[in-house]
This record gives sequence, structure tokens and C-alpha cells, in this order.
Amino acid sequence: MSLENMKEMLTRAKAGKYAVGAFNILDYNSMLAVVRAAEEERAPVILQTSAKTVEFWGARPIVAWARAIAEHSPFPVALHLDHCRKLDLIRTCVDAGWTSVMIDASNKPLEENMAITAEVVAMAAPAKVSVEAELGEIGGVEDELAVADAEAHLADPRKAERFCGNVGVDCFAPAIGTAHGIYKGEPKIAFDRLKSIAESVTVPLALHGGTGLTEEVFKKCIAYGCAKVNISTQIKHAFINAFVQYHQQNRDEYNPLNVLAAQFNRMKQETRDNIKIFGSSGKA
Repeated sequence: MSLENMKEMLTRAKAGKYAVGAFNILDYNSMLAVVRAAEEERAPVILQTSAKTVEFWGARPIVAWARAIAEHSPFPVALHLDHCRKLDLIRTCVDAGWTSVMIDASNKPLEENMAITAEVVAMAAPAKVSVEAELGEIGGVEDELAVADAEAHLADPRKAERFCGNVGVDCFAPAIGTAHGIYKGEPKIAFDRLKSIAESVTVPLALHGGTGLTEEVFKKCIAYGCAKVNISTQIKHAFINAFVQYHQQNRDEYNPLNVLAAQFNRMKQETRDNIKIFGSSGKA
């Protein structure tokens, strides 16, 4: 299949009370591992790229990898630009062939956030690219944009309703107490806030900061309206840990293909585990 945007798959997920996994890839190997995991689970999947990953590899190589893999896959695959605050980079990705983008202007006042997001929606619409946006700031660190836990603020349901009603995004990421990176202590998820926001807006919701949450928390968030779940840090850890552990167990071997295979297998298995938790197995 060709790459598709997130709108259709998330609309189906919201109606079906499951979530589509959005996994931040690092290279061709991790991208292939994520899609193969989704194929084995017969699930739709979202390949996410951070702004730093796009800047490292360049937009066109990443699109070429994604298209080559998706065209040989029988199930839906989207290519999504995760948290991005640079309009020129969003334009680059839209023009290159990304099928979905996220504008993160959550650090701006509400009116400015809405204006910037509306600009991206207008930019993406002619290319039929779906748009995700954020309200409130999610804790942790994302692409070196730190939000101290004490300063992270939750999304307001009334502002969320106004934001989504006026801007016309396809996916909405409200800050509900999750955090990027590894949790220090038990996360305090504002389920009441999530439920209220889900009842106030019609678009599918995205759950950021998924790495480290329990299966119970995932399922509760999905039941309350999260149709997209982001997994980034877990993929990074699988990528590095598989490399290190393979080398530690095979000190005298210097065959890069075996190391790549170990990384591939670890990332694929962890992606499959998440897909099962999110309930999207068999939903492609």
C-alpha cells in the first residue's frame, strides 16, 4: 500500500475503542522493524520521525525508506513528523511526502498557538496531510525542549474545545500529566481531565509520553478517547541495549549485520508487545 495519513486510521481507532501505535524510528532498520511488527499483528501503524531525525538524515531518504517499505506492506502505514516548532521544516516534510505532521506551539499563548496551528493546517491541506497539535505542555524532554515537571501545565477542557473547534486539526494532544523520557516516580495522570476533554472535542486524541506507562494506564487512557499512543524512548533503549548486549555476548565478533539483526528483533518484539496492549492487533 502507499503511505496514508493518520486521519482515517485514527477515526477508525476512536470508533473502535483501540489506539494506533506511533513509534519514533531512528533509521531504516528501526522503520522496517516497526512495520514488520505491525504486519505480524495485522495492525495499522504510524512511523514517527523527530525533527532531529529529519535534520540528521534529510527528508528525502526517510521518505524513500518509508515508501519502499509501505508499498510492500498490505496494511496501513502513516509517516508522521512528531513535535516540530519549525514551520520551514514542516513545509519541507509536507513537500517531501510526509503524510502527517505535528505542529507544537504549546509553549505559546493560546491565541498564538491557534494562529500558528491554523497556518500549518492551511499549509498541509492541499497535500492531504493530516495535522496534530498540542495544548498544555507535556513534561520531560523532547528534542532538547525541556519542560520542568513543576512548570508543565494540563490542558484546559474549555480551551481544548475552542482550539479544536476553531483550528480544524485531525489529532489533538492534550497535556494530562504524562511526560517524555523515563518517568521519575509514578506518573500522575489526570484521567478526569482526559475524560472531560474527550467529551468536549470530536477529533481523536493522542497520548504522548507512553514509554513506562502500565498496561492498566494505557487501557484506561484509550477507553477515555486516546486513539494514538506515542512510543519513542522505548525504541531508543531497545536500539542501544540490543547493540550493547550483543557485543558483550560476542566480544570477538565484528559482523555488523548480526548486530543489526539483534537490534531489529528487539525493536520488532517490543513494538508487537505495545500493539497488543493498544488493542490494534487485527484492526488493519
